Amino acid sequence: MIRRKTLFIWITAAAVLIAGGGAAGLMFKNPTAAAYKDQDGTRFTFKTQGDRFLKYEKDGTWKEIFVKGVNLGATVPGHFPGELPATEEDYLRWFKEIDDMGANVIRVYTIHQPVFYQALVKYNKDKGDDPLYFMQGIWSPEEQLIEQQDAYSEDITKQFKEEIKNAVAAVYGDVTIPQKQGSASGVYKANAGKYLMGWHLGTEWDPGMVKNTNKVHSDVKAYQGKYFSGTEDAAPFENWLASLLDYTAEQEEHYGWEHPVTFTNWVTTDVLSHPGEPLFEEDMVSVDARHVQPTGWKGGYFAAYHAYPYYPDFFRTDSTLQTVKDDQGNYNTYKAYLHQLKAKYKDMPLMVTEYGVPSSVGVSHFGAGGRDQGGHNEKEQGEIDASLTKDIYDEGYSGAILFMWQDEWFKKTWNTMPMELPEDRRASWINVLTNEKMFGLLSMLPGKEKLITIDGNLTDWDRLPEGEVQHWQGKIPGVQDMKITHDEGYLYIGLKLDHPFDPAKSKLYIGADTITGGNQPSATQLPGRKLEGGAPEALIEIGKDDESQVEIAADYDFHQRLYGKEGYWMLPEAEAKNTSPFHPWKLAISLLMNPPDTRYSHPFVDKTIGTLKRGTTDRSKETFDSLTSWQYSGDSIEMRIPWMLLGFSDPSSLQVIDYGPLKERKSFGTTTTDGIRLIPWIVQRDGSGVSWPGGDQKTLNVQSLPLYTWKQWDTVQYSEQLKQSYYIMKDAYTKMSGPKEKKE
Repeated sequence: MIRRKTLFIWITAAAVLIAGGGAAGLMFKNPTAAAYKDQDGTRFTFKTQGDRFLKYEKDGTWKEIFVKGVNLGATVPGHFPGELPATEEDYLRWFKEIDDMGANVIRVYTIHQPVFYQALVKYNKDKGDDPLYFMQGIWSPEEQLIEQQDAYSEDITKQFKEEIKNAVAAVYGDVTIPQKQGSASGVYKANAGKYLMGWHLGTEWDPGMVKNTNKVHSDVKAYQGKYFSGTEDAAPFENWLASLLDYTAEQEEHYGWEHPVTFTNWVTTDVLSHPGEPLFEEDMVSVDARHVQPTGWKGGYFAAYHAYPYYPDFFRTDSTLQTVKDDQGNYNTYKAYLHQLKAKYKDMPLMVTEYGVPSSVGVSHFGAGGRDQGGHNEKEQGEIDASLTKDIYDEGYSGAILFMWQDEWFKKTWNTMPMELPEDRRASWINVLTNEKMFGLLSMLPGKEKLITIDGNLTDWDRLPEGEVQHWQGKIPGVQDMKITHDEGYLYIGLKLDHPFDPAKSKLYIGADTITGGNQPSATQLPGRKLEGGAPEALIEIGKDDESQVEIAADYDFHQRLYGKEGYWMLPEAEAKNTSPFHPWKLAISLLMNPPDTRYSHPFVDKTIGTLKRGTTDRSKETFDSLTSWQYSGDSIEMRIPWMLLGFSDPSSLQVIDYGPLKERKSFGTTTTDGIRLIPWIVQRDGSGVSWPGGDQKTLNVQSLPLYTWKQWDTVQYSEQLKQSYYIMKDAYTKMSGPKEKKE
């Protein structure tokens, strides 16, 4: 074996010879971040000591720091993460924005393409002793672990070790990874090792897999490695992790560096007991970082958790966490949880390396104190993210790495997955009802969001390229013109009326007919009139602020079909008996739970998601609200309607949910639509009349209305926008210049 000191001399000599040639040479020509050199030549920038995370300073001292950063994904709209499409230009722009925010680290989950490491070296070349660091994640064979339920499976361990070896070599610019679908590949020449903060192994562990691994391998002896070992109390799965941490250290040892090491953990497999958690699997087994110890790794070791304030459900239901109140008098169960967890890790650093809330229309979990998974505008997102960061900081943690930097269109979540079909086109559009897509501080806006400002002023529509807007000037008393356009996120509608719109005196309805079926509006919604030859699947209602919404036809209602008698049969009886022709558009938040499947009963919970918020998307206005759906001004009404509220499962290929019965595994079927027929009408609140395309006729053939349609798109248009939450987090990070003073 080549000794580390010898290898360091060889690398240095090679760098001199290569001077001026590409990214590898670039590394050594530029100023280096401060690093401590041990007697044997091993270098350190970070290490752990007790429960402190330390950084070596240029004055020759070790200083405790608070790690503050963001998780960085590997993709952009129109792509899945395995495609790794980010360019050097993307990375350099993002690094600058992240650095300007006050973060000192970015975390990546897996090996990125060579361009990531090249770009990081290039970005840091003029940063001297204040570079932007990164934490390298190493992806575990997650699918195989869940499928085989045994971490000791030979092929799983082999795959994981191969990934570890490649990750370490990639960081140090010393590997060529062959092309493999869904994984990074290429020639890695840029040595980014001096900008590394630590290694972060694995993904969130499936509790059933952990439990089964411990059971099947109960006779495994404590792992004893050169750098990491399992303690006497280590369970088989923890010993498996110890062996992989040891292997990681062995791989880095070749390059003459030592960095702190951790493995991924999450609340589901934490070391606490949660008597208020209804689901057994969420409190079934623990993975304890204290059961692994560094035995010769001077870079150190720390514990890392993914911890969100709304999952699992015990953040709302466990009374043992109702011990700390916020300024409003509400229980801050997240802070109480952090306090309990930190008490278990008194002798080692502890970080939260994933946390945060999304800025989305959709919601999938409720959290205590309004810290829900979704339903927040950008400002609310930032305020909650900042408050969570402060909770982590105040409880004496060593770091907080926010989830996440950029919005990710490809993501999915449990309560919209059944309606996002086909799955392989999820990245081609942005469904704002899927909260997982919108955790970023950097918004990935659909194509027209910066071109059309929702403010009730339609003049910006005139600046759209020719052919992008369809006009319909039908014979509707009171309506001069209706404009329609679309992008990857919304259907946009603009109406010019004969008179100023007054929601106190009238109400605007727009029916959206996409396929055969639909319902007749009620006598209140369309008094004295009837539709023929078609009917709406969705009904847009524009009136007073508390009235404006999108409703869904009763026999088309996805929520009713999925959770009613045809599906899981969880809806409350009163809701199941709703005979209105159109229902509020809802998403499930929590499923019905009953013993013996769960610890105790828990009701079915849902939320109306079709509410349309009036406001403005003009970022220069104080009244800006990123969740704005509509606005009126004088005689103009302007709106943008999320695709899924109109029944679309994939607008990029004109796919809508069909009316057929649910398939096996409670999945919906889809069909291709020709487009949308919009049926506008205005109802006077005093009962004086209805203005609609049928004129004086009592019936209207929907097929006589123009069809709005478009060609399938496979390439997306998008733009980046720093959210309000970015600036709120910038302020929060600025206030956290160093670690929290520890209480004696």
